[in-house]
Amino acid sequence: MNKPFVAILMGSDSDLPVMMSTIDTLKKFDISVEVKVTSAHRTPAATHQYVTDAEERGCQVFICAAGLAAHLAGAVAGITTKPVIGVPIDAGPLDGIDALLSTVMMPGGVPVATVAIGKAGAKNAGYLAAQMLSIADPELAQAVKAERQKNAEEIIAKDAALQQQLFQ
Repeated sequence: MNKPFVAILMGSDSDLPVMMSTIDTLKKFDISVEVKVTSAHRTPAATHQYVTDAEERGCQVFICAAGLAAHLAGAVAGITTKPVIGVPIDAGPLDGIDALLSTVMMPGGVPVATVAIGKAGAKNAGYLAAQMLSIADPELAQAVKAERQKNAEEIIAKDAALQQQLFQ
């Protein structure tokens, strides 16, 4: 059996700086990643071929980033029944609002889990994919839980330092 992995698809290579947050998050959990530039509009046949091939090779989650019309996540969700996470990219004259609406407005029965616009959404897409994979992987589930606890402890420590700075 092939090793499970997450496929990150981007509508353009200009999306890579934002999507590095996704890649970094997945790598933090030792999750295998493939990255592909493909377009729902400009390369629909290549997109379909990649999704079909990736699924056969063990892809468990697809993360799709696109700006403007942002149909990539929906196109991928129409091809696979694996989970698809859409990351709206903050580009164009509407700063990603158009991408958010294009990503989230899917017809019933073809879901796309949609995260926030831009870098925060890209980071959350990585965490969401890790959580999805952790359902069948107790070690990964523990790592995700430990990461969440570490993040909470960092906030508490920063607050304590702030309180000390302000009131001492």
